[in-house]
Amino acid sequence: QVQLVESGGGLVQAGGSLRLSCTASGFRLEDYAIAWFRQAPGKTREGVLCTSSRDTTTYYAGGMKGRFTISRDNAKNTVYLQMDSLKPEDTGTYYCAADGPDYYCSGPEDFHGMDYWGEGTLVTVSS
Repeated sequence: QVQLVESGGGLVQAGGSLRLSCTASGFRLEDYAIAWFRQAPGKTREGVLCTSSRDTTTYYAGGMKGRFTISRDNAKNTVYLQMDSLKPEDTGTYYCAADGPDYYCSGPEDFHGMDYWGEGTLVTVSS
């Protein structure tokens, strides 16, 4: 059974950090492109970043580069989203998604058509 499960969300003060995890089952995550999305209350979901299969390239949505970093632990079939210098406007539900296998991320169009989705983890940044 194919599944993505996010974890690591919570409450953090502005300026703090959180690391989210996305663990896959039923397929090998390293073969897939991984994207992180977020949805703030009352707003539409937006892409945060997309990293290609085997991390050959990573596309960051506007304003995300420098504060958000993606990494993989292939042995754990897990991808991490490190979020630093958090701001109240980063509050929202964060989702991971996978596309592939052997998918290449190069621009905002790659946020569309993801094959698998997690159910999200809530991040709240207090001011």
